[in-house]
Amino acid sequence: MERLNSKLYLQNCYIIKENERLRKKAEILNKENQQLLFELNQKLSTTKNSNESNQQGNNNVSSSSSASRQS
Repeated sequence: MERLNSKLYLQNCYIIKENERLRKKAEILNKENQQLLFELNQKLSTTKNSNESNQQGNNNVSSSSSASRQS
């Protein structure tokens, strides 16, 4: 019985260490994911702002072209 308890204790220790290792790895992956999400959101907002600026520029060109044709 004592031998079985020792074996189970060692297995428990191994499982605890493995859980700690996996928890640290999950934490690192979570931080990487958060950083990637942040970078993606920055790129998307930059692209959105750029597209809005281009759209406004195109609207201004269209308006001035229309105005010059009417004159």
